[in-house]
Amino acid sequence: MKVAFLGLGVMGFPMAGHLKAKGYDVTVYNRTEVKAKAWSEKFGGAYQSTPASAAAGADFVMMCVGNDQDLREVAAEALKGMKAGAVLVDHTTASADAARTLYAAAKALGVAFIDAPVSGGQMGAEKGQLTIMCGGDQAAFDLAKPVMDSYAKVSTLLGASGAGQLTKMVNQICIAGLVQALSEGLAFAEKAGLDGNLVLDVISKGAAQSWQMENRGKTMLKREFNFGFAVDWMRKDLGIVIDEASRNGAKLPITAQIDQFYGEVQCVGGARFDTSSLITRL
Repeated sequence: MKVAFLGLGVMGFPMAGHLKAKGYDVTVYNRTEVKAKAWSEKFGGAYQSTPASAAAGADFVMMCVGNDQDLREVAAEALKGMKAGAVLVDHTTASADAARTLYAAAKALGVAFIDAPVSGGQMGAEKGQLTIMCGGDQAAFDLAKPVMDSYAKVSTLLGASGAGQLTKMVNQICIAGLVQALSEGLAFAEKAGLDGNLVLDVISKGAAQSWQMENRGKTMLKREFNFGFAVDWMRKDLGIVIDEASRNGAKLPITAQIDQFYGEVQCVGGARFDTSSLITRL
């Protein structure tokens, strides 16, 4: 089965590698061709210089790019090369409006479209343990799920086109709140003269436990912030969340405030720190 993967960033590079390891005939594309060449040398698959040429003849085309504009541009080019009956799967975190627009554009060409943003970060991508939130038609999801399972621990259809992106927004709202609370708790422990590592060992066994605590708590105490998902990307995602909330009427006072906190981290040189760097402003 032929699969194209478009976008080889910190997520896409290992995700495409898992597809190759599962035996798919994989062709990749990346705007910076040196990355596509490096992927080909590492995993043995082919690469092409345009989205259309990479997507030509593919049964599935997977995308993981930067933002709405990148998504629209790459998808438009990919659709030029895709055959009727193929499935286009977008793993970019983007707006629900972009997902619905691409769903309609693909359908007009006889191509199925699934919006399928992921959670789990670089580590999840490398280990093939991502959580994938999907929106689209059941038939297209049923076709795409075995392919996505190459790098997912779970992939779930949440509803019609756009539902995957809306669910990813919920995910980012929850992460932002958790990281801010963890930052405040650890800063409090430090001010109180407690052993932060010992505190984490104790409270992580109770109701305060979370993925963020287990995976970022002790590195936050060390002020180590080089674990993948950057502040710049979180601000992009929270911008999408806040825009959607302004349309649907959801009230997100804490999320909006934390978005500004991340802006403060950017202003002091932390744009490429991972999201646990919120503690630095305390």
